[in-house]
Amino acid sequence: MENVALIGLSNQVALRREMDVIANNLANLNTTGFKADNVVFEEFINPTARDATFQRGRDRRVSFVWDRATTHNLAQGEIQPTGNALDVAIGGSGMFMVRTPDGDRYTRNGSFELNAQNQLVTKQGYPVLGEGGPITLLASDTNLTISKDGTIATAQGVRGKLRLAEVASLKDLRKEGENLFSLVGGAQTTPVRFPDVRQNYLERSNVRPVVELSRMIEVNRAYQSLSSMIEKYDQLRRESIRSLGDVTR
Repeated sequence: MENVALIGLSNQVALRREMDVIANNLANLNTTGFKADNVVFEEFINPTARDATFQRGRDRRVSFVWDRATTHNLAQGEIQPTGNALDVAIGGSGMFMVRTPDGDRYTRNGSFELNAQNQLVTKQGYPVLGEGGPITLLASDTNLTISKDGTIATAQGVRGKLRLAEVASLKDLRKEGENLFSLVGGAQTTPVRFPDVRQNYLERSNVRPVVELSRMIEVNRAYQSLSSMIEKYDQLRRESIRSLGDVTR
């Protein structure tokens, strides 16, 4: 295939990837604590042969599109009241820590509940971690309160303190599904210095629907334009080959 078709194909692959990301953002518009994703594109220069005998201007580099990475937008979403004592939101930076079968993970989704063992868990059943491990309440506990620093107490006494962590860079986090993040490589977390835990509140998704829909329309138009260009190029090539092969002229 000629360079025109290859370059067009690289653009289409990148646009398809961006469309997938946009669709996932919109699908999680109402997911508590969800963080939107963005695609990072980069120019990829195809290496070319080098020889002093080539005619000037013939040895040109070919530029392709490369969807290099997907980044996470950790900007805070809107915090809304729920009236549920087990709903918790974080104002500012920081993430809750939960324990999964694959290890400790991080989330901004503070929609918690109690399991059969009176452990504080996520909707998926993963234990929420405190500074001393999973947080367990007593069956006789009443008047649950969660203070600004994350301390969980009842009328019968203190039951633990939410463990909040933050990372130095977005590059340290990787999405793993179920609204959870894991650490990349040897990345480390640090405790949140000034926690702002808000009981009876939940953080909404930070996806901006109008922006995402605008991006979707833009990507769709770009994809259609590329498809039309490639189709016209193929048609021109077929007609050229047909004309050159017509020995009756």
